[in-house]
Amino acid sequence: MRALLDTSVLIGELPPPREVEAAISVVSITELHFGVLVADDDDERARRIARLSAVEATFDPLPVSVEVARFWGQLAAAVARRGGNPRRRQIDLAIAATAHVEGVPLLTENVGDFQIIHDLVDARRLSDR
Repeated sequence: MRALLDTSVLIGELPPPREVEAAISVVSITELHFGVLVADDDDERARRIARLSAVEATFDPLPVSVEVARFWGQLAAAVARRGGNPRRRQIDLAIAATAHVEGVPLLTENVGDFQIIHDLVDARRLSDR
């Protein structure tokens, strides 16, 4: 199965199953870099740098294309219409839009982050895949 990994999977303890042909969004690289830059503890920063380096060595991230940007805007509008705060969810929405455009499910540890748009995005818990 092809799937896009959410950042929560990249920082989690469970690796994706071997039968998953995994990809990531360039937006996850943003989140991982941010995590390195805000780490207060030297040991934690070193751990995050090691994870970021491993992710960057493993994946060729999918870009935010114009098509991704269009669907990202549609998702943000849907969140707003449904009473959510799309600004708070921008990173999640960009990753979800990438999965949608690629035609693959989004594997995440935080399915609840996508509940408000569950009918528009195929988000699955990694452990439930």
